[in-house]
Amino acid sequence: MKKPTFRLLALACALLSGCNPNYYIPNTQNAPLISAKGETNLTVSGNANQVEFQGAYGAGNNFAIQLNGGLMRPKDQENGDGGSGKFVEAGLGYFKPLQNNFVFETYGLFGLGSVENHFPSATTATINSGKISANLMRYGIQPVIGYKSKYFSVAGSARVVNLNYSNISGNLIYQNEDQRTYLENHKSNFLIEPALTLRGGIEKVKIQLQFVKSLNLSDSDFKQDSEMMTVGLNFKF
Repeated sequence: MKKPTFRLLALACALLSGCNPNYYIPNTQNAPLISAKGETNLTVSGNANQVEFQGAYGAGNNFAIQLNGGLMRPKDQENGDGGSGKFVEAGLGYFKPLQNNFVFETYGLFGLGSVENHFPSATTATINSGKISANLMRYGIQPVIGYKSKYFSVAGSARVVNLNYSNISGNLIYQNEDQRTYLENHKSNFLIEPALTLRGGIEKVKIQLQFVKSLNLSDSDFKQDSEMMTVGLNFKF
């Protein structure tokens, strides 16, 4: 069975669920709703399993940049099974204020990270170390449309990305399946990830809540988390 998660990537990220090897968890999407040159938007978010940072800056009249990062370190199971991951991501984008406080953005994203699973409970022979790790690369686009006011904002976004694995190493046989061979056979994945972001608070500081759904169109049964939720604080300058 799969352990239910709230998350991210996030890191972005990729890693392990509580009961089965897991090679990807979607990170929190950066939907800053930049509407002016010089505007800065920072967010610290996460849940019980990870912590993330998102930053965005209006570098021009219609040009914005963003930088995101995250660490995933869920608590190991009592038998020692567990995993971890990390992810960093940069984006270049276009923004345009619309009528009635609406904003449109779109970003090109590129990210790098790593994932590892350790399953000592599965170790039965010297050829099975119970460990597997890999590097990952993710790139794609993320359009955003949202509404923002002094005390509240809401944004809908949809990240469309290709996820690739490399430098796969280790030896993990889980439920009679060689996980290294499994991941090598699933090196490339096409994902669509819709998200809803809600913020509320005072003008400069708001509580943020985000829901993300990850749809793997290459293999709907790929060993990943398909949804997550994060909570955080958003700062606007």
